[in-house]
Amino acid sequence: ISFNTIDSALSSLKNCQSFINFGMDAATRVALDLVESFNDEEDINNMEKVMLEYAAMDRELNHYIKAFEETVNQMKREKPENLPDLETLAREKFLEMESKNSDSDLQRNEKYMYFKDQLKEMKKQYHGNDTIEQIDEDIAVTRSQMNFICPITQMTMKRPVRNKVCGHSYEEDAILEMIQTQKQKNKKVRCPKMGCSHVDVKGSDLVPHEALKRVIDSQNKQ
Repeated sequence: ISFNTIDSALSSLKNCQSFINFGMDAATRVALDLVESFNDEEDINNMEKVMLEYAAMDRELNHYIKAFEETVNQMKREKPENLPDLETLAREKFLEMESKNSDSDLQRNEKYMYFKDQLKEMKKQYHGNDTIEQIDEDIAVTRSQMNFICPITQMTMKRPVRNKVCGHSYEEDAILEMIQTQKQKNKKVRCPKMGCSHVDVKGSDLVPHEALKRVIDSQNKQ
């Protein structure tokens, strides 16, 4: 069997991950819609179960791909005279990986963690108390105002992203432009939020702040 054929098959499998990611993104949006429309908590919990099912599929697919990649790379290094049964070897590696599975693996799935984070923010906005102390800084709610202003542009954010490291939010285009500009100068970017001590903002640390965007959009419609 040609290694190129296996590599091509693995590439196709990796494309399947995009469908899992799409499903998880859709489930997140549905859950946020449910919170926003004050649906029953059971419905929201069901969406969390869906997210965990997707996370399990993602883990299994990752293990399958990794098992075949390691097996193929091993054969390429060793170059045995008689090529063994690659499928059997890969399956053994796969089962070994699966035997170490735990629920905590799913809890650490990046998209599941994002789901939980955004869900918490939405619940605070629509079901929480009005006192600022009980709500995250970038989505602090009072009856009269919200913090929608980007610390870079000093304008209301349209596409807010949140820094996973320090928790602060910025307008997406503004922070990415700042990162790119400083990168060309071989310099790090300090978080532009006044008082923040984080000194190395990276594009990979930024995630869409869907909950904040929904609140901003809702406020703009009023």
